[in-house]
This record gives sequence, C-alpha cells and structure tokens, in this order.
Amino acid sequence: MSGSHTTKKEKNTPLRAVLFDMDGVLYDSMPLHAEAWVQAMHRHGLSMTEEQVYMNEGRTGEGTIDLFTLKQWGREATEEEVESIYRTKSDIFNEMDEPPAMKGADEVLAEVKGQGLLPVIVTGSGQRSLLERLDRTYPGYFCRERMVTAYDVTRGKPNPEPYLKGLGKAGAALGRAHALKPEEALVVENAPLGVQAGKAAGIRVMAVNTGPLPDSVLLEAGADWVLPDMSALAEWLKNNKL
Repeated sequence: MSGSHTTKKEKNTPLRAVLFDMDGVLYDSMPLHAEAWVQAMHRHGLSMTEEQVYMNEGRTGEGTIDLFTLKQWGREATEEEVESIYRTKSDIFNEMDEPPAMKGADEVLAEVKGQGLLPVIVTGSGQRSLLERLDRTYPGYFCRERMVTAYDVTRGKPNPEPYLKGLGKAGAALGRAHALKPEEALVVENAPLGVQAGKAAGIRVMAVNTGPLPDSVLLEAGADWVLPDMSALAEWLKNNKL
C-alpha cells in the first residue's frame, strides 16, 4: 500500500462516517462511462479520449462539457447544448449492459457497518439509472438522505462542496444539529479530482486504484493511502479498525 502516515491526533479522533464515491468504487462502471462520453462528444463535434474521461471523473456532467467546449469551441456550452450532449451520453450509457457491482465493495460495506460507521454516497454522477440501482445492489446501506449527487451541488469535484455536503448529511443522519468534523470521516475515492475534493474538505482519503491511471496520479492529488482495489480495502479494514 502506498500513502502517508496518520498523525496521533487523527488516530485519537473516532470516525463516524465513510463517504463513498460511486463510479469506480461501488460499481465497475467507468469503462462504460468512458466509452459513452467519447461517443457522445464525437457526435456533437468534440474530441475526448478515454484517458481524459478518467482524469476528469468526478466533475458534474455540465462541468465536464463546459471544460471541453471552452477548450475546443472557445466558449462554454449553452444550457441547451449541455442538456443535449449529456442526454446523448446518458442514452448511450443506458443502452449498454448494466455495469456490475465492484468486486469487494459488498465486503467493504459490511465491514464499515460492522464497525458502527455510517456509509454516505458522494458522487458527481447524475446517471439516474445507477443512482436508482443502489438500494437493489447494496440493500439497507444507502438512502436519498445520505446521498450527495450532481443534483445537490453547484460546484462539483475537485471543489470541496460535494464532500462538505456529505459531512452535513452524515451529521443530520446521526441526529446532530451540525455537520461532522472532517476528522470524523474517511473518503473512499478512485479518481484524482475526487481525491482533491476530499482533501480540500479536510478529510483523509483512501484511494482505490480501480482504473488505468498510475498510483502516482492519486498520490499527487493528495491521497493519504492508495490500494489496488476494493477487495484490498476490505482486507485493510479488517486489520485496521476505524
């Protein structure tokens, strides 16, 4: 495992919640997202590679589209263009086979629950087909009140807003009048922008490198630890009580 050490202060702060990204963490969906984005952008006269999809994973759909139209068209997309491009991307994605649950994710969630921690979703996705599958795939772990999605934020990852809202939803779910403190949570991410967002919110980040990017990209983004996959995280959690 790659990563930094944990300070004494952090060790003495009990965790209350684990904030999970969705794509590439709970679902093995990123290869399908990459293909859908590349095809959709091409149909609308824009160029995008699969590597660029992974590097920009975690942005809202609107943020991703604006980034590429600004570079290639010299302007941000109009509201109508954003809606059209993202609808094309969603239609392509929904025509594909359903992405499988990420191997090892169920073990991770069981260990988190067994340690008395609250699982929360923090995703940049607005892909309703996946969001609606969560309770079927992982029954009893997530509900809408413990989810932050593209529909809940104005600034997506790498901005800290999604994870700050995650702390707020975790605090509310635990009956608090205020958000959890950053040191009371752990982020599980697979993308560099997501890592940056978690760190910008002041939260420790466990990166699981389930995609094609080298570990160094996640470490440079600020990950405290990097593991190769969710099965490795499940094993790590069994040996490191949070």
